[in-house]
Amino acid sequence: MERAAATEPRRAAVLGSPIAHSLSPVLHRAAYAALGLTGWSYDRVEVTEADLEGFLQGLDASWAGLSLTMPLKRAVIPLLDGISDTAAAVEAVNTVVIAEDGRRTGDNTDIPGMLAALNERGVRKVDHAAVLGAGATASSALAALGRICTGPVTAYVRSRARAEEMRGWGERLGVEVHTADWAEAAHAFDAPLVVSTTPAGATDILVPYVPERPGTLFDVLYDPWPTPLAAAWAEQGGSVVGGLDLLVHQAVFQVELMTGRSPAPLAAMRAAGEEALAGR
Repeated sequence: MERAAATEPRRAAVLGSPIAHSLSPVLHRAAYAALGLTGWSYDRVEVTEADLEGFLQGLDASWAGLSLTMPLKRAVIPLLDGISDTAAAVEAVNTVVIAEDGRRTGDNTDIPGMLAALNERGVRKVDHAAVLGAGATASSALAALGRICTGPVTAYVRSRARAEEMRGWGERLGVEVHTADWAEAAHAFDAPLVVSTTPAGATDILVPYVPERPGTLFDVLYDPWPTPLAAAWAEQGGSVVGGLDLLVHQAVFQVELMTGRSPAPLAAMRAAGEEALAGR
């Protein structure tokens, strides 16, 4: 069932801080154009944790949904009327759907977005995997790996606290998680699937250790792209899934949730994202 007529004014936006770099408006606007939703608009809004509650209270009936990035993915949870099981599993909401009666429901499209991006490259099952880094994206990666990895996941982290946190997520998600110090991160490349969730530049020191026959690298960054690690991986013939793949697939799920239109136009959204990145 469609949530609104194509010409009815509806609003959506991505919130976060900083937010100026976000490609989400490009992707969502491309979807609206392809779907003929001429009355729909999508913006980016700088919102901090301190501003979030006030922003939500100020929303009127024209709002259909919100995309959330850091630092809001966990801060928003107590401000919502409910969250999906997927979002609850990792305590992270990246999507808020606003019903016509004003009810706000949180969801997480990062997890299905990761799975869709991997599936698109033919990665549907692995017997073990590695995660570089910890944090909100890493916990979403563990949740996704829990659905396709039949064996252990080794997380390479920088501190004992981070190691304990990742093992805790593993227990909660039903994933066998082993942890290792960041100094041993080159050993991650022995796995058939490596998910890098680190900030830009963090994995540059690992480039010389890319093996001759690497498996699949999922690097969640998209700007700048390719990262030195992704470039070296591809040069050695390995399969690379990038941050734009994740961004587009999670946005596809967001568009479907917010508009009630399915399927969302994946090809048009990807093309718009690629064009925008090329212009940066």
